[in-house]
Amino acid sequence: MDTGTHVVMGIALGGLATLDPVVAGSSVTATSVLIATIVGSQIPDIDTVLKLRNNAIYIRNHRGVTHSIPAILLWPLILLAVIYPFFPEANLLHLWGWTFAAVFIHVFVDIFNAYGTQALRPFTSKWVALGIINTFDPIIFGIHIVAILIWVFGADPGYTFLSMFVVLIGYYFLRFHAQRKVRAEVIKIIPDATDIIIASTMKFHQWRIAAMNESEFFVGKALGTHVDILDRFKRVPVPKTPVLEAAKEDKNLAAFLSFSPVYRWELDEYNDYYEVRFIDLRYRSNGHYPFVAVVQLDLELNPLSSYTGWVFSEKKLRKKLNILPVE
Repeated sequence: MDTGTHVVMGIALGGLATLDPVVAGSSVTATSVLIATIVGSQIPDIDTVLKLRNNAIYIRNHRGVTHSIPAILLWPLILLAVIYPFFPEANLLHLWGWTFAAVFIHVFVDIFNAYGTQALRPFTSKWVALGIINTFDPIIFGIHIVAILIWVFGADPGYTFLSMFVVLIGYYFLRFHAQRKVRAEVIKIIPDATDIIIASTMKFHQWRIAAMNESEFFVGKALGTHVDILDRFKRVPVPKTPVLEAAKEDKNLAAFLSFSPVYRWELDEYNDYYEVRFIDLRYRSNGHYPFVAVVQLDLELNPLSSYTGWVFSEKKLRKKLNILPVE
């Protein structure tokens, strides 16, 4: 989820904690728990700072180690070491329990996005991405804001947020059901599909679709249960040619391949350089595929420039590569 949603989730969890008699019976424990749930709801995303280095490191590591099983166990202990000295009279066990809940819920809700997490590390580095909730879901955020305002205006926080979480659980089941209906429609159109990725958008009834069978890629969208296939591409395996093998050594393309499950590739040769482009098919927007990896190599296969990330026009991509224009 986005940062704002994680913040309001942390506040909501801190309010829910007042149903715990130990928390409710101690203002010190209640205050420390509220701080811990807000910070704990943010701490797994500390790897966002990697974006300051470059996109390749960010893409390869974001929602990776910091969202893994060992991290879920370690983050609460780290936060306790920081928070508890300021609240030595707080109940340590209950402070740890609610901090753990905040960290766990952060990682848990992230698996419902299309981006997903590597939450099963160290057992597997596979991305777990269910795609039923957009990274920012205005309904989820709005429900939290309403519940927080009800609390501010005097309602009991414990039962207010308990009711809110019950509503949210129902909303998640509703999204699962809607996605399954879209999947059934996609299977009617592509009965031999070997893989189907259906991802939510900010619009409740609209979904992005990327699918494949043995010979083609399909990109589409759904409005409700009405599915439109917008693009089709022949599924061409990436050959082991010297140019492509050299391009795969580039850190930007390697990061892209570690993250993207559905992509097509292009290879162009110009007068004095090659350009290799890999295009993620999951994020079609206004006829454009903005998530790409591009590597430019000279004729001796030495790297000249590369980029991976989101780019919404060819002109901006050329600026990011910062060297050779298309001839």
